[in-house]
Amino acid sequence: MAGETVITVQGNLVDDPELKFTPAGHAVAKFRIASTPRTFDKSTNEWRDGETLFLTVSAWRRLAENVVETLHRGDRAVVVGALKQRSYEDREGVKRTVYEMDAEDVAASLKNATAAVTKNGKGNGQQTGYGQQQPQQGYGGYGQQQPQGDPWATNGGPRQEPPF
Repeated sequence: MAGETVITVQGNLVDDPELKFTPAGHAVAKFRIASTPRTFDKSTNEWRDGETLFLTVSAWRRLAENVVETLHRGDRAVVVGALKQRSYEDREGVKRTVYEMDAEDVAASLKNATAAVTKNGKGNGQQTGYGQQQPQQGYGGYGQQQPQGDPWATNGGPRQEPPF
């Protein structure tokens, strides 16, 4: 995303994300998000809503599939991505400009909700393009998982207290 305008938007999904596939087979999800600023008016002691910003968001590949499986109309979300401006002519020949977002990351907001995070296991995690995380080997470089019952246990051996 070098040289692009990267923004973070938090708001509510206006519609369910729609999943489509390009001719090359890449998944793309589109949805709209509405973000309304609120300010507190001290003179009336009330909250006031500002003008709502509506953005169409595009998410690609694995992110697209995860968005469709996770978020629905009305859900609050946080979207990070590149802001794009596109101009076109409508049916009456009037030139219009719209603002859209290409999502780098999308998350369910935990401000008023809870979520259980589940790794979906799609792919092997070895992709290394922009925005892709490198494979993790755990804290300290150990690639083995901890025993289920004790997250502080060493890799299969007896639990050892730290030396301090």
